[in-house]
Amino acid sequence: MSEPQTLLLDGNHAVSWAARLARPQVVPVYPITPQTPILELITAFHARGEMDAEILTPESEHSVLAACVPASLAGARVFTATASQGLLLMHEVLHYASGARAPIVMANVNRTVASPWAFWPDQTDSLAQRDTGWIQYYSESPQESLDSVLQAFRVAEQVGLPAMVNHDAFYVSHALEAVQVPGQALVDGFLPPYAPAQRLSPEIGSSWGNVVSQDMYYRHRQAIEQAMQQALVAAQEADLEWARLTGRSWGILERYRCEGARLVVVAIGSLCGTAREAVDALRAEGVAVGLLKVRLLRPLPQAALRAALAGVPDVLVLDRNHSPGLGGILNQEIRAALYGMERAPNVHGLLAGVGGVNVPPRRICELVRAAMGRAPASESTWG
Repeated sequence: MSEPQTLLLDGNHAVSWAARLARPQVVPVYPITPQTPILELITAFHARGEMDAEILTPESEHSVLAACVPASLAGARVFTATASQGLLLMHEVLHYASGARAPIVMANVNRTVASPWAFWPDQTDSLAQRDTGWIQYYSESPQESLDSVLQAFRVAEQVGLPAMVNHDAFYVSHALEAVQVPGQALVDGFLPPYAPAQRLSPEIGSSWGNVVSQDMYYRHRQAIEQAMQQALVAAQEADLEWARLTGRSWGILERYRCEGARLVVVAIGSLCGTAREAVDALRAEGVAVGLLKVRLLRPLPQAALRAALAGVPDVLVLDRNHSPGLGGILNQEIRAALYGMERAPNVHGLLAGVGGVNVPPRRICELVRAAMGRAPASESTWG
């Protein structure tokens, strides 16, 4: 496909197209609801000869990621996808992948984690992996998911860390919209072939997996932190270049109607689209409200968050996740980022949409009005 085209795609199939355009050489995958359509379309591309990659179907998600790591260390571009329990089963290998500095790109479809058993949108699965050393993007729409996968490959390979692109089950994964699919030549220019200088090769004589000393491990963790800081810059540069090529820019944060806002709603994922509708409705009533969408959660853009929320009296954080004993994870991330800031905003944390509960614009308007009329609590409250 040399020319750009507009296709009616859901979020999962948009990811499949992004994977095809990225030209991965190895794609280990395992089906799990609601990620399975990503795998199905990739295998259809492969069967038709439209995708030149080694498609592997191991017996579990743990084995999927265990196959991704050595393929990446051998110098191959690697893509995979999962959701919910599959991501949890990968947990120990997530740490190994980042420690091995393997720039794997994985799409994760945010879904409730068991038990009880459910299939609704909830971001606890990926947020529970935030300390594993993976770059984390959160997407609001199929178009953003396609673009984010391609940007994630560029950033991951530039800094030497794996990257996870997350979008919500059903609200994004199965929602159809017109998606601009770029031509292969454009993507090839944006994402050149992966050719790492260091890789597992008998010609180079390199290896991985030896036991290290305490000091070597300490320095290795420092290097990962440095790579995360580099990823902040790389993510912004990749987005700017993508905007130059396609006219589409997502940023690492998005400020929507925040000028003169008395309160700013902060959210990630598909909830941002609903919050945007609520902001428009409230602005039409004369209520000064804005939205801050967090697209890049790891590395957390702390300086950008502080700048975006400077001078805002109140912030309302909406969490579609739940950390028992802590409350909303995004709420705590925002509080930590703003701690010590002069005239920091009052932060109100609400658990809204946990387990996929629908939060329509009307409900967000009610939550905003309630937050504007009360003092902030130190913990998240149930919205």
